[in-house]
Amino acid sequence: MNEQSRQSLERLFSELFGESYKVDFDGSLLHGEATFGGKTIAILGTSERAYISASLALEQARIVLDVMRDHPGRPILLVVENSGQKLSLFDELIGNNGFIAHLSTCLDAARRRGHKVIGLVHDLAISGGFMATGMATGDCYACEGAELRVMAPEAMSRITRIPLERLGELTKSNPILGPGVANFERIGAIAGVWSGDLRAHLRNALASPDCEDSRRDLGEERGGRQLAAKVARAVREGRQRL
Repeated sequence: MNEQSRQSLERLFSELFGESYKVDFDGSLLHGEATFGGKTIAILGTSERAYISASLALEQARIVLDVMRDHPGRPILLVVENSGQKLSLFDELIGNNGFIAHLSTCLDAARRRGHKVIGLVHDLAISGGFMATGMATGDCYACEGAELRVMAPEAMSRITRIPLERLGELTKSNPILGPGVANFERIGAIAGVWSGDLRAHLRNALASPDCEDSRRDLGEERGGRQLAAKVARAVREGRQRL
């Protein structure tokens, strides 16, 4: 394992848990547990900006299932650090999308069974690697300085044939097009950014009430998604117009 990546994660865990944690690094997979506020928390995630392959998704899903079976109700801290889904020929042929969907389903099942599932973006998260993990948690946060994007602006410009300058202008009114934690926070995908006292942030996240997905409402409050919450309310109320 890359020593720099490991040291960065060790610093993160030390700030969160002091010496009350044990995490195993198995290639790009990390898993373990920690004690916080007198309770045990399961830790799961990836490191080294890993590409989420079928095998890596399956390993993470297995750990989530084990926590549900062996420790009902135990909170789960999911460290989100990846470069998106792996695009190798093998992973595409074997149906990597299905394995990644299985991981998301397991995280959703854990939430429905009373596990507090908290996501924390560390260093980098891209595209499907974020949506299948961070977006599958109850609340997802980001470390200060983390990178988050669906697609690099240069690649988006090539695909859409929209000049970079124009994309930058569009991002100001429609943050869903833009990279960066700030834009994802505006649309509600990120609940907040953790800086300073990380233990206090984790304590607040664990204490926050479990409720229905609040991303639409957060996006509306922050001015990043103007219609998602309104459309959802209209559908629930059976209205044909907003």
